[in-house]
Amino acid sequence: MAVAEQERDTVRAQARWVHSSARKARLVTDLIRGRSVPEARTILAFSNRAVAKDVEKVLRSAVANAESRPDLHWAGDDLVVAAAYADEGPTLKRWRARARGRVARIRKRTCHITIELAQGLATSTAPSVPAMAAPEPVEEPEAVEEPETVDEAEVEETETADEPEAVEETEVAAAETETDEPEAEAETPETESPSAEAEAEASTKETDR
Repeated sequence: MAVAEQERDTVRAQARWVHSSARKARLVTDLIRGRSVPEARTILAFSNRAVAKDVEKVLRSAVANAESRPDLHWAGDDLVVAAAYADEGPTLKRWRARARGRVARIRKRTCHITIELAQGLATSTAPSVPAMAAPEPVEEPEAVEEPETVDEAEVEETETADEPEAVEETEVAAAETETDEPEAEAETPETESPSAEAEAEASTKETDR
């Protein structure tokens, strides 16, 4: 049963025999399928995969084809990635020597990357990515002064440090009073009591007899 479909004008670009496996290239082409050209360029510019550079070259070639065709003259930023896929290419077979006279096979895979552009709105269900938007300034939060907290251990240390000073002051005052008492005793003259004089006279009389 034939279904009548309206043909959509597209512009196509292809890179053949790219030195990468088709599986690795599909991980990148799946990210840009259905997105606008500025979004696709942003995604490819920040991708960490090596094949993203080859995909970006194909995308630029497709945009150049759309802008340079005399019957179209499309604006590159208004286009959408209608299709992006990677097909397997020929595999180069190489060998590597191993132990006991054996060899190990090395498969150097290639792929063909194809991108088609068309006019229209982006159809990707993934969240949109800004096209190299400048970062917005971030306001720094105001610094809030926190009340100073005094540790109990520090208070105890200060109290214990003050106690020896008070003890020393009391010891100094006691020493001063002790030094004052002998001085007072020295100032008072020594006077003989009358009983001592009487005993001395009695002793002299007994010696005379």
